[in-house]
Amino acid sequence: MHIAIITAGGAGMFCGSCMHDNTWARALQNAGHEVSLIPTYTPIRVDETNVSTDRIFFGGLNVYLDYRFPIWQKIPRGWTRWLDSPGLLNLVTRFAISNDAQELGALTVAMLQGSDGPNYRETYELADFLGQQLRPDVICFSNILLSGAMPRLRESFSGPVFCLLQGDDIFLADLPEPFVGRALELIKSHGQLFDGFLTHSDYYSDFMSGFLGLPREKFIHLPLGIDLEGHDGQPLQRDQPPTIGYFARICPEKGFDQLLTAFGLLQERHSHVRFRAGGYLGKRDAAFFKKLQPAIEALGPAFEYVGSPETHAEKVAFLKSLDILSVPTTYHEPKGIYVLEALANGVPVVQPRHGAFPELINASGGGLLVDPDDPQALMQGWESLILDPTRRLELAQAGHTHVHERYGTDALVSDSVRIFESATASNVSAAPGIAEDRER
Repeated sequence: MHIAIITAGGAGMFCGSCMHDNTWARALQNAGHEVSLIPTYTPIRVDETNVSTDRIFFGGLNVYLDYRFPIWQKIPRGWTRWLDSPGLLNLVTRFAISNDAQELGALTVAMLQGSDGPNYRETYELADFLGQQLRPDVICFSNILLSGAMPRLRESFSGPVFCLLQGDDIFLADLPEPFVGRALELIKSHGQLFDGFLTHSDYYSDFMSGFLGLPREKFIHLPLGIDLEGHDGQPLQRDQPPTIGYFARICPEKGFDQLLTAFGLLQERHSHVRFRAGGYLGKRDAAFFKKLQPAIEALGPAFEYVGSPETHAEKVAFLKSLDILSVPTTYHEPKGIYVLEALANGVPVVQPRHGAFPELINASGGGLLVDPDDPQALMQGWESLILDPTRRLELAQAGHTHVHERYGTDALVSDSVRIFESATASNVSAAPGIAEDRER
């Protein structure tokens, strides 16, 4: 099959969604399929081989200028396309790109207006490229915020189109009114044009069906998967102070401040424990991190922030240095790749009892669930494993075995192909002329 995956760049940071899209595309390619991984907004940043195309659609600079200055829409597209250069976009995102939903409400609605909005030229380009030039068997958007292109795409592409939902509600819920209402109205309209919506958890299928007002039967579970190559950590009992770890973006919604509070409580009872944090710290969250400095300084040398590991090997080395990992998100996590990566390296997890975490932990047996938004409960979860190292090792071994057996890319590929082939067969049966048209 030829599968086109439309991903959204992370504005220079390691974005879990686009990293998973890249892993997905690589796995499908390794299984013999042709995959076009097409970035939008900015190039993607990954810690593995990048298989995305060089061409960027909906380049962030042009999208903003079209929205902000109507006269920019009058300039011939050939004169503005240079602003979509991957090198330039990478440079600019270091300084000027914001991903704060509070600031982006009007721009989000403009994007969702598609060919009826200020970004009509970019909408035409992506839709016509997919439907008239690339002509894949299946298209999958990995971001519902790109659905503004669907009405135009349906004019030139009659094959199946899916959308992989990976946390779109988190951004949308932060939009101020009236933008959130208008955005959801447009998404619901565009949603009728998709053949289905893919999610990595049953929780998220149920939630997004209600959130977007779309039929539950259009939601399909696609297992989360990671490339297990290089994840060589093993469950171990180590002769060193217990180390609690955090590996995610440094921000309030990931619960970093709650984790600091919980660790302070743990340190009062067990002075020998250590805390290592890794993850991207962007300009948006610099003030948040600065406010936490008194709490961090109070932890003394027990606390270490290692920054954002640049390579896959550095990430694995960081995970292998931990005894327990926690990312106590305040939002309901739709997937949780960091849980799988920790378990893959023999590190059990302690996570809040919400979102996709119960499904991941109950299936793998690799950790504990605690009450959300409760630093005391989080501390008690850690303490129970520190005081019972045999139990900690049992969880580590169970999670390690389960992830290596069930959460590699094989299941991700086989389920993807089953879903896409079924949709393609149904599409051809419904419209027998499609196959002949594509051949011509």
